[in-house]
Amino acid sequence: MKKMLTGIVLCASLCVLASCSKNAQKMNVKQTIDAAKNMSHDELVAKAKEEAAAAKSAGTVFKAYGTSSRIASAAKAFTELYGIDVETTNVKDSEIYTKLQAEISGKIDGADVVLTQNGAVMKVQMVDTGNLINYVPASVASNIDGADKVPLVQQYIDKLFIFNTVGSNVPAITNVWQLTEPAMKGRVFFKSPETEKVNENFLIMLTNKTWADKLAKAYKNLYGKDIQLGSYKNAGYKWIAEFLHNCSFGNTDTTIAEQISNAEASGKIGLFVLSKLRSKTVRTENLEIASYYADGKNTTVEPFAGFMYPLYVQIVKTTTMPYTSMLFVEHLVTAAGYAPWAKNIGAYSSNASIPVNKGDQPLSYWRTRLVMDDPEYINEAYADVFEFISKNLTK
Repeated sequence: MKKMLTGIVLCASLCVLASCSKNAQKMNVKQTIDAAKNMSHDELVAKAKEEAAAAKSAGTVFKAYGTSSRIASAAKAFTELYGIDVETTNVKDSEIYTKLQAEISGKIDGADVVLTQNGAVMKVQMVDTGNLINYVPASVASNIDGADKVPLVQQYIDKLFIFNTVGSNVPAITNVWQLTEPAMKGRVFFKSPETEKVNENFLIMLTNKTWADKLAKAYKNLYGKDIQLGSYKNAGYKWIAEFLHNCSFGNTDTTIAEQISNAEASGKIGLFVLSKLRSKTVRTENLEIASYYADGKNTTVEPFAGFMYPLYVQIVKTTTMPYTSMLFVEHLVTAAGYAPWAKNIGAYSSNASIPVNKGDQPLSYWRTRLVMDDPEYINEAYADVFEFISKNLTK
């Protein structure tokens, strides 16, 4: 009887300790990650496997959310490499932060790692609040640019001006002010910034002084005279208004790419994700990338040929599997984890050792030709520019 009671007490004590350990782990995720920042790949693998085995015994599984559906393929490769199961969920950009907030505040067993976009919203809702934790794997740190480390960029995606080359009415764009001319009314295709937040962020960036000055200079280079702003605050606001007034708004970038590539779409141009050219339903033989066209003329598209936005990879503060989370982050910025995106043009790893797809240009080429996100400015200017964009979408 005494042995039985001793066993019961011991079992209860172990359960309490396990519960306390789990709660402590939740509370100390950041400390765990900070302490492991210089851990070697092999050490991290060992810790993650130990952690995953304990989680499996407890009936839990490692979870990863992504605004890119290809995270499922990356997770499959992770499982094949390390024997650690991953449950992935593809979440819309407009929903991911709301979902994460609900899980974190409700102490729901949710994501351990997220692959996400819209850095401006992420900063305010998730990073500044401590809900997401940054981790830069020591094994790849030397291959990642300093500006891409905090928060850690897993990859960049570009949206480019791409035009139809069929017939005699070809836009042949070398200056973005050409897109605001009356002749382009209804011929410019763009996903509405109301439903595509990265498109909205791109437009907001054009109102900052750097891009507004570049737009004013591009205007003078095209028309030979100084820009007249009228009621507009700067050249960025003027271009946004006139560009939106000329736009036809597609439901998806895939739909836009298909519409623009049809032989009947002569004279039309779209601003959409370059990777959509991989689709079998897109007639790439009928398309020209504006930047490449300008290269052939020994010039550039003034002052930008599109825009580029990052996908960030972050660890959720409530994870109970911090080592597995760190290993998965490392996986996503190595060649094995990046492979699902590497097979097509239009995606660019932050890891400089991973080359771009054949037929594309390197990240360094696009950085000098595209509008890049600045989350600080986007948050600062958001209220004013959002209202301005909304008004001009209804005209």
